[in-house]
Amino acid sequence: MSHLQVFDESDATAPLLDTSDGEAIAAELATIGVKFERWPTRPLPDVAAILDVYAPEIKRLKAEAGYQSVDVVALAPDHPDRAMLRGKFLSEHTHGEDEVRFFVDGEGLFTLHESGRVFNMLCTTGDLISVPAGMKHWFDMGPTPRFTAIRLFVNPDGWVARFTGDMIADRFPRHEPASQEQMPA
Repeated sequence: MSHLQVFDESDATAPLLDTSDGEAIAAELATIGVKFERWPTRPLPDVAAILDVYAPEIKRLKAEAGYQSVDVVALAPDHPDRAMLRGKFLSEHTHGEDEVRFFVDGEGLFTLHESGRVFNMLCTTGDLISVPAGMKHWFDMGPTPRFTAIRLFVNPDGWVARFTGDMIADRFPRHEPASQEQMPA
């Protein structure tokens, strides 16, 4: 289930807000320019059909924000490079364009750093998040990642992490999978 915790950037122990209410999440994230939506999930005949199944929503986002390309990324708990891939985005960084993800399956923790606050946004199946270009953030897929997500880009070559050098991400909670039964023994 989607979950948002908001902290003062100086205190990772006491959330100022802690909610799983989708409308409250969308309203809170909108105050910092982040789009959050819940899309209805649909049965998928196979992974190759994901973009066709969600074509109406993708078309709408392309029209609204000028995204030019779309792809699907998936990661499973047994991926041999999961630790390296997890570590790649655990430090605070920005991008020159929006980071847009729709979670078709699984989950991941986007942590946003804006206006003196830290927003831990656990995205789960059915969640769309759009982090604006230039916003400081980090992403944690957890030690046993399991997600499939649609990604939208203006220019995928321009989606490069620019690390801030701030160690703030080390002070805030990391992602632990909501479903322990998915973890390998």
